[in-house]
Formats: sequence, structure tokens, C-alpha cells
Amino acid sequence: MPNLEAPDPQVDSRELAAVAVREQSVGAVISRAKASRPERTQDHAALIARLRLAAGSIRLSIYHLAEEEAAHGRAMLFAPVYIGAGAIVWFSVGADPPPQAVFTALLIFAVAFFRQQQAGRVLRHILFAGMLVCSGMALAQCETWRASTVMLDSAVTTTITGRIERREADDKGRWRYVVALEATEKPTIRRPPAQITIFVRKQLQPFELGDRIQGRARLTPPAGPALPGLNDFAFSAYFDGTGANGFAYGTQTLLSPTSDVVQGSVLDKADIWLAGLRSHIGDRIRTLLPGDTGAFAASLVTDERRAISDDTTEALRTSGLAHIIAISGLNMALSAGIFYVGLRYALSLFFGVAQAWPTKKIAAFGALVTVTAYYLISGFGVSAERAFIMMAIILIAVLFDRPSISLRNVALSAIVILILSPSQALGPSFQMSYAATLALVSGYSLWARRPHRESVLSRFRVMRPLLFVSRFFGSILSTSFIGGASTAIFSIEHFHRLATYGLIANLAAMPVVSFVVMPFGMAATLLMPFGVDAPFWQITGWGLDVVIVIAKTVAAWGGNIPFGRLPVWLFPTVIAGFLLMTLLRTWLRHAGALLIIGSVAVVALSPGVLKPDLMISEDGTLVALLRNGALTTNREKPPDFIFEQWQRALAITEQQPPTMLPPDSQLPKISKSDKHRRLNSEEQSTVRKAMDAALDAAGPGGFACQKGAWCVAMLDNGDMLVTIEDAAYLAPACDTANIVITSVRLRLDRCRSGATLFTGATLRRTGSIEMSLSTDKPIMTAAFENLSRPWSLHRSYDWRTDTFGAPLKPASPVSDSGE
Repeated sequence: MPNLEAPDPQVDSRELAAVAVREQSVGAVISRAKASRPERTQDHAALIARLRLAAGSIRLSIYHLAEEEAAHGRAMLFAPVYIGAGAIVWFSVGADPPPQAVFTALLIFAVAFFRQQQAGRVLRHILFAGMLVCSGMALAQCETWRASTVMLDSAVTTTITGRIERREADDKGRWRYVVALEATEKPTIRRPPAQITIFVRKQLQPFELGDRIQGRARLTPPAGPALPGLNDFAFSAYFDGTGANGFAYGTQTLLSPTSDVVQGSVLDKADIWLAGLRSHIGDRIRTLLPGDTGAFAASLVTDERRAISDDTTEALRTSGLAHIIAISGLNMALSAGIFYVGLRYALSLFFGVAQAWPTKKIAAFGALVTVTAYYLISGFGVSAERAFIMMAIILIAVLFDRPSISLRNVALSAIVILILSPSQALGPSFQMSYAATLALVSGYSLWARRPHRESVLSRFRVMRPLLFVSRFFGSILSTSFIGGASTAIFSIEHFHRLATYGLIANLAAMPVVSFVVMPFGMAATLLMPFGVDAPFWQITGWGLDVVIVIAKTVAAWGGNIPFGRLPVWLFPTVIAGFLLMTLLRTWLRHAGALLIIGSVAVVALSPGVLKPDLMISEDGTLVALLRNGALTTNREKPPDFIFEQWQRALAITEQQPPTMLPPDSQLPKISKSDKHRRLNSEEQSTVRKAMDAALDAAGPGGFACQKGAWCVAMLDNGDMLVTIEDAAYLAPACDTANIVITSVRLRLDRCRSGATLFTGATLRRTGSIEMSLSTDKPIMTAAFENLSRPWSLHRSYDWRTDTFGAPLKPASPVSDSGE
């Protein structure tokens, strides 16, 4: 038997030879490495030295560019950015920051900034930024204290008594009233809001401002986000002072005539008088110009937009012309510019006046008076207030012989607005308005600094009209392009869409607005007290008809690109790049362009934001599943207000309605008077069998519904979903499904069977819900993580105990047997 452990001499010799060859090769490599190490070390050191020299040169260049920016006073331009950032941080955090900490930090940064006069520019700018960020947080805290709006906690039908402070007609013939609430009864609301808005239908003769009315009304709290991360309407309602919205039942009773009502301070009386004047102007315009034309004209003067039909509003929005409706910088600039140029030209006709008086300042003062009057009759809207402050600063700069169109004036107006109302920093109107203004003023600065070259064609007198027309349309083209490009990211972030043909629409419509609508509209408004305004309104209406035709024509082309939700980091990153591009004047501004291009490239090359598989509205009435690029809903006609926001946020237009089951005579009949009764064991068994059988009719990923009772659907992960409209079906739903949803305000948070339960009470606290079922464990995201902020605190109020944050019952009393 051979010895297995004995070595084979031939094998050993071959292995030894191979080892020797490997050792010689390795030795040769090591020897060569040792021989070349000094050269490589020297090359490496030289490379490092060159890199350090290049880095030092770059740092030195950046330092010199920063010094140049500081020498031009660019640090002041960032003041509203820091204030706005502080306000946004304060409003965005989950709980109110301690006021003591905010004001202490502000004091520390302010003292350090004013004491460190000899410190370096970098340190002083850091202290400057910290002081302004803390100032923004302090201003946000003060505005929240100042508002202190009481929000209605839950929907209620009650009898209201109040005084009408505002009124506005809509396109459906309804009147929207802003009512100062005085009392409620049947039932009496424990925490009544101070101001509400109600719609009154089929009212031939509207109430006058100051009238006291009484009647039944259905009131609901301001809506929260339709999906987590979308716009919270309760936030803006809190700072507007509106605590509830609703509609009236029947005709309200007039308690007192208008003449006996106007009481209070001088400011209150002036407010009522201005509101009445504004309402009279709007009624006069709509009488002379019926339909959308009159509603459009009234919106340009009084900012009453609800009377414009939905079709026209959507056409203006799709075509990129919606900015004309709002009283914003465009309207104020055209009004001030027309009056300024017209008055200055009129004064120049008189040689003695032009030589003896400062006609430029007189015209600027007249334009300031004009825009002030325009602002007073415009309803004090947010966009009108911002535009008025900006135009007032520009015109005052003319009075003091300062440059009127400058970034410094834009920054100053933004500071004033943020001091008065820092909550506007979160609004799309504020952001888009200042983005467009910054881009246009910055572009104008670059254009003004360019080397001026006179065109050869200007030497020929025949060509001068052609050059004037080309420059006019060129200016419209450039301003429309700059304005559209600068507001694109805001339109995508807030409205999830982008109008691609806005440039064409603005190019066609703006000459009509500039030369027909605004001049004749201004003349008609000035001549209205004399009763000779009708011909001018007719010409204005003709111009607005042309604008509406342009809007509908361009909207019919399509081109409205939908965008879903973007990554959270993209919006602030692009904004930072945009601010660098517009606020800096040296080569450092190109870093902003690189930041924007890099961010967009990363988003384009990376997978999109994960879309949810299940969406639940905040009241539990609407539920949708995302299946094969369509939203499958539990309602045949989902409410437009919520569903359209879902479609835009998810970039999905197709809807798949539920499969409606035929009536089943074996199912228990539950009347409205019997809605609180419980089903017995036999009835529950019948309902469970019907729910199980309905899954076959639902199909893959769809809903099958018994009208007015319940809907069932099978999820991708194998779970069964049931939505119920009556609490009587809760027991069989909990026994059958894994997820149960109802709009009924049950004081429960789960089923004993272990099924997940969403009720009207739990959804009131969490807000809308979205769930992702593609992972092993479902991921649920709620609109509200906590309810400690003032504009969401009402969601945790319990009117039974008159306390906030009363806990729900930990488990459902519903067992498998229904007992």
C-alpha cells in the first residue's frame, strides 16, 4: 500500500522551480521600485506643490471677488434672504421654538456684530447672517402671536349671527361673504372663530357691507394638505384671520339696515367705506361688461377673481397668462408708468413749466398717488401689497434722485414685506414675484453695463420705426423669457406643472394689455365718478376679449407639462443657485449656474421620487390606489378640490372608477335613523360573505362598491382594504380586512382583530395619509406628525372636555362577534 504522505520528487522539483521564478520576479520588482522611489517621490511632491499653489490661487481669486462684491454693497442684498430663511425655518419646524432661545440668540448675534467692527469680512458677514436669521425667526414668532386666529375644530351645522365685512360674486351666481362672527346657537360653538367665510346661493339682491345677518350654515375648518408635503390651506387661513369656511342653508335673515351698523373706530369705518367703494366699482364694471370680460376687467381693478369662469381661469393658467389677473407688479408698474409718462409728457408741452419746475419729480409724485389709490381699492391683497411697496420705493427713490431700478430697492421692499408679514415667505406668490423681479432687474443691470453700439440702420430715418417695433417686441420676448425661466422651478414645486407655450402667449397678449387694456382701463376708472366711463370700458373689454381668445387658443395647443413631486433637496438647492446668479455681479455668480445645472442633472439621471400606493384624504371620504399609471378610486366622481391636487402631485391624469355592485336584497338595510345600531351575528356574517365575494368583481387593484355602504379592494401585498360609510359595518369590516377606513368620527384607533383602522377622528389628527406597499413593511406618511403649531392645534381640540390632545380609546370594543 503506497504511503500517501510521501512526497513525489518530480512534483516537488517543479513546485520549487516555480517558487524560485516567482521569488526572482518579485525581487526584481522590489529592486526597481526602490531604485525609482526618489524620482516618484519628487514627482509626487511637485504635483502636490502645484495643486496647493492652484488651490491657493483659487482661494485668493475667490477672496478678491468676494471683496469686490462687498465693495459694491452686495451683502445688503442678502439681508431679505437671511430674514426670509429664518422665518421659513421657524414656520417649518415641528414645534414652536422657545421664544427665549430665539430672542437670546438674536441679542447675542446683534451685540457681537456691532462690537466686532474690526473683525474680518467673513466673520462679520457670518454674524450679520446669524443676526438676520434670528430676526426672521423672531418676526415669525411675533406675527403668530399677533394673528392668534381661533380655528374651528370640526365641521358643524349651526345658526350664525354676524356682520358682513366683505363680499364677492362668483361665476355660478353665488355670493361669498366674509362675516365677523358674533354668536352661534343650536349648537353653540365653544371655541367660535372670530371671522368666517360663507357662500350664499340663489340670492338676487346681495347683502350690503355692514349688514348683520342670521341663519343656518354648515361650517368646516380650513383644509389641510391634500397629501403630505402639499400646501396647507389652514396655514394661510390662520394668518388671514379666517377660522372657518362654509355655505348657508336657504336665505339668511337681515337683522339691521346698513346705516345703523357702521360703528367702531375711524379705521373700521374707513375699511367699510373702502370695501363698499370697491364692491360698487366691481358691480359697475360687471354691469357694463357682462360675462368673463367684465369679471376679468373687475379683477384688474378690485382683485375680485371668483366671477371669472373656471374654463377661462384654467385657460389663462395653462397659457401662462394667469399673472395678468392678479394685481401684481405688472399692473402696478403699468399704472404708474402710464401715469408717470403721460403727466411728464403733458408738463413738457408747457415750456415755462418744464424749465421752472422739476417735472420728473412731479410726475413721480403723481404716479405715487395713483398707485396708492390703486392699492386702496384693490382689496389689500397679498400680491397688491407687495407690488405697491415695491413701486412706492421705486417712485420715492426718484423723488430723492436715487436710482429707481436697482437690486437695492428690490431688497428694501422685500425687507419691508417680511417685517410686516414674514409668513409670506412660504407663499408661492411672494416667491414667484420676487424671483421674476430679481431676474429682470439683474438682467437689466447686465444689459446696462454692456458696451453700447449704435446700429447702422438707426442712421436711416425710414428704418427707425422698424427698429422701435423690433426693440419693443424684443423687450417683451426677453422679459417674458426671463420671467418664465426664473419662476419655472416655483411653478413646478408648488403647482407641479409648467406652461411651455407661455412665451408665445405673453408675446401676443402683452402688447394688447400694455397699449389697450391698462391705459383705457385707467382712464375709465378715473372717469367713473363723472359717469362717462362706459366708452372706455368697452375698449378695455375689447382688449380683454382678445387676451381671452389668445389664452384659449394657446391652451388648446396643450404643452402643459405635468411634474410630480421633486426630491426635497432640489428646490432649496436651485433657489440657492438662483440667488447667487442674480445677487452677485462678479464671476462668482456663475457658481450659481453650475449649482443649478448640476442639481438638475442629478435629478434627471436618478430615479424619481417614490410614489405612494395608497392615498387617504383627511376626512376619509376619498381613497385611491395607484395602479398601472392610473388612480383607482372608491368614488365614481371624486371631489375635484382634493383629486386634482393628487393628480398634479403624482403627475397622473387617468382615473379608474370603482365597479358598482348591483343591490343585494340579502344585505341588511340601515336607515339614517338607525345609523348607530349594531348588526347582529347573522347580519355580520352576511356582510362578510358579500365583502369576500366582491373581491372577484373588483378585479386586480380595483374597488368594488355597494353604493352608500362599503367598498373593497385587494392590495398588491395581499392585504384586503375596506372603506365603509356607516359605522354599523365596522365589525364585519374589521373581521374581514387588513385595513379599514371610514369617515365616521369614531373614538377608536384600531380594531381588536388587529386590522389597521382609520376613522374620521384619527384622520383629523394625522391629516391625509399616503402609504407605500412595495416594501416588506408598509411605510405610512402622515401630513401632520404633531399638532403643536398654532395653525394645526385645533385638530387636537375635544369640545366634549374643552381640552386639547384628548387621547383616543386604545382599542376597539368591536370583537369578532360584534359585542
